[in-house]
Amino acid sequence: MPSYATALFAPAAVAFAVSATVVWMLLKTRAGRLALDKPNARSLHATAVPRVGGIGILAGILAAAIYAAHDTSAPLTIAFMAVVAVSLVDDLRGLNAVMRLPIHLAAAALAAVSLLGAHAPWPWLLSATLAIAWMANLYNFMDGSDGLAGGMAVFGFSACAIAAVSGGDVAFAAMNLAIAAAAAGFLWFNFPPARVFMGDAGSVPLGFLAAVSGIDGWVRGNWPLWFGVLVFSPFILDATVTLAKRLVRGERIWQAHCEHYYQRLVRSGWGHRKTALAGYALMVACGALALLGASLSATAQATLLVIAGAAYLGIVLILERKLHAVP
Repeated sequence: MPSYATALFAPAAVAFAVSATVVWMLLKTRAGRLALDKPNARSLHATAVPRVGGIGILAGILAAAIYAAHDTSAPLTIAFMAVVAVSLVDDLRGLNAVMRLPIHLAAAALAAVSLLGAHAPWPWLLSATLAIAWMANLYNFMDGSDGLAGGMAVFGFSACAIAAVSGGDVAFAAMNLAIAAAAAGFLWFNFPPARVFMGDAGSVPLGFLAAVSGIDGWVRGNWPLWFGVLVFSPFILDATVTLAKRLVRGERIWQAHCEHYYQRLVRSGWGHRKTALAGYALMVACGALALLGASLSATAQATLLVIAGAAYLGIVLILERKLHAVP
């Protein structure tokens, strides 16, 4: 029988080593040129950068799951693989939203049924489906600045791992920690200035896993339903507020743009490094707040969420004032 520490940390060590090694190998060979992120009017980078880092992240997660003999339901595995497959094709060949979204929704619906059960009330299944699909896409929207999406995975899934350990769910904690470690292996090469991007093959599956982990942890009794939302709120808030503003203005929300707060911060003079570090501070704060609140009474949890909401409102108002001249 493996020790407690081995069961928890060994899969993460495998995930980090495999992820970092695969990314390094891709960058050292022609394979790294298979998918290049070429600058355009909406880009925050000036030269073409390989977007193959997601392959390393996925390899790390898979290696950790095999090492730990992680037990995942067949429907959830199929849903995840569908998301991975369409994301890889999008990186290599390019797919429009009309082709991607139905697959994302179908995979999200399959995951929702797997997590909640086929006989769960339909409003719950519909809400879970939309939440998983939105998280997969918004994570992709937020992957546009060096170090940001990798950092969110490191801090977000680490917080989930800590909460699961506190609840005694070591196997679930180990896989969350392994996802964080796989992202860390990629982040080694992505921290500003980035040598590689994760691409859709990294960002969309990570968003999918973030939503699935949040729901699964709640179903398992490891944390309240709001826990995952608060942990990943730095991405959820930016993407959702930006989408809402574009909807109000009657813009085509499916078209690429550069209006996210992180994009405007980079262009305002902060640059990638300062934006990433500020994002990390917010991610740590949200993770710590979620971990603190998870064990409180229902009334205290509600109070904590109100405080978090007020803090975010203040942050948005400050950013709007600071960035009013940045389109």
